[in-house]
Amino acid sequence: MTTPLLSQLSEPDEAALIRAARRRTRRRRLLIGAAQVLLVAAVILGWQLGADSGALDPFTYGSPSGAADQLRTWFTDGTASGSVWHNISVTMQETVFGFLIGTLAGVVMGIALGRVRVLADILAPFIKAANSIPRIVLGAMFTLWFGLGVSGKVALAVVLVFFSVFFNAFQGTREVDRNLIANARVLGASEWRVTTQVVLPSAMTWIVASLHAAFGFALIGAIVGEMLGAQAGLGMLIRTAQENFNPDGVYAGIFIIAVLALVAEFLVTRFELRVLRWRPTQLSGDNAGL
Repeated sequence: MTTPLLSQLSEPDEAALIRAARRRTRRRRLLIGAAQVLLVAAVILGWQLGADSGALDPFTYGSPSGAADQLRTWFTDGTASGSVWHNISVTMQETVFGFLIGTLAGVVMGIALGRVRVLADILAPFIKAANSIPRIVLGAMFTLWFGLGVSGKVALAVVLVFFSVFFNAFQGTREVDRNLIANARVLGASEWRVTTQVVLPSAMTWIVASLHAAFGFALIGAIVGEMLGAQAGLGMLIRTAQENFNPDGVYAGIFIIAVLALVAEFLVTRFELRVLRWRPTQLSGDNAGL
């Protein structure tokens, strides 16, 4: 859409302004990227120098070169629980299942309680009580219930994702313009159509915004569950490294988890931009994840 300022300019001038704005945007992204790379390089270099000089005890704090060697060993020789790719796939399976189930349950429950006030009043104390239970306690309980397999980790991931999405979906439903709902009813829309065609699209901004944190919670749930007891997975690799006093193995596992989280964040951001294309530009794009 052309702004009032651009509408007063000729087409060549308008195109020149747009190109200049795009150049500034690219330059800013490059500067931010360079600053981020320099920051990471400074931390790694300082850490390595501290380990080499003895200022940081490598037995306690490890070193970047040691973590890199551990990663090389995992990817070339595998681990005691199979190849590192097998462990990654187990963790991602638990994470994705937990994310999908928790998101679906959170959206359905959030919209249902947001639309039916009496239902929200009845279930409110139970939801608050469940949300107050420490997740580590739930993880231990799920391990007892489901054993060392995938089910317990998925269950813990579902719980973490559910509450993250639920509260956003609930609040988004409550924030829907009541005039829109009233107009839809006047036009003869059923409650189902009001919910699916008015409430859900209006609350979608809240719901999608929660997905950034939700996937991270799903990954946390899978990792914590694996550290409590598992037959494979990144959490189990980290726990094994900890038990063997191998800080480099802990850092290697953390590095893989961080890469997976960044990839997931990129995919969620792409999904957000596609689903919420109708939003004003200043509310999407680079600032969406802040």
